[in-house]
Amino acid sequence: MKKSLFIITGASKGIGRGLAEKALKTGAEVWGINRTHSIEHENYKALTYDLSNIPTLLEKLPQIFSNTSGFQKIVLINNAGTLGDIEHLGKIDSKSIPALFDLNVNAPLLLMNQFIRDLKDNESEKIIINISSGAGKNAVDGWSGYCASKAALDMASKVAAKEAEMDGTGFIIKAIAPGVVDTEMQTQIRNTNEKSFSGVDKFKNLKADNQLSSEAEVAEKYFHLINNLGQYTDVILDVRQV
Repeated sequence: MKKSLFIITGASKGIGRGLAEKALKTGAEVWGINRTHSIEHENYKALTYDLSNIPTLLEKLPQIFSNTSGFQKIVLINNAGTLGDIEHLGKIDSKSIPALFDLNVNAPLLLMNQFIRDLKDNESEKIIINISSGAGKNAVDGWSGYCASKAALDMASKVAAKEAEMDGTGFIIKAIAPGVVDTEMQTQIRNTNEKSFSGVDKFKNLKADNQLSSEAEVAEKYFHLINNLGQYTDVILDVRQV
């Protein structure tokens, strides 16, 4: 059997890049699904798709998980996402709302659906990891779309895990939150004004006090969970449990 395969969306930057680089260090093969690619490695395969373009994604879906046979472990990580406009409802650009849900919810659900369809008879260890967030459990002013999208992805993960158990397909599905990580999303948050997001000072202080995890640090925690999923019965997890 071949080494492990990690299929990671948004692998060009942030948490996704940290996860891809960690996977490559373990000797795994990585397929990155992004609009652009920043990783060059003999075991990295670039799949250049715009996940927010749903009509195009629908056309490409049957191709994405072809040639996945022969791996001991196959892991799909739905990491790509956007915070969207940080603003109170009534002040948000209406066009940005469906765009946010296309990237944060529709694309992950489409990929999960195709992954399960294509690999249901595959005898590899099959894992789906969706990137969760505390925002999916707490109402954060200015983040209506992001909070709602993460809540939706959490529930989709719970349903998929229940169905996998009922159907006996062998898929393991988890939604794992990364904590607060020093990414471009954090920069966007800190550049928001207090009228749009009342908690902006908290995030500025986290940065000033060096309380943000690095991409590499959070990737290590994700891999600890991925390699020990048998110890965790809950579908919704947080790397801070490690």
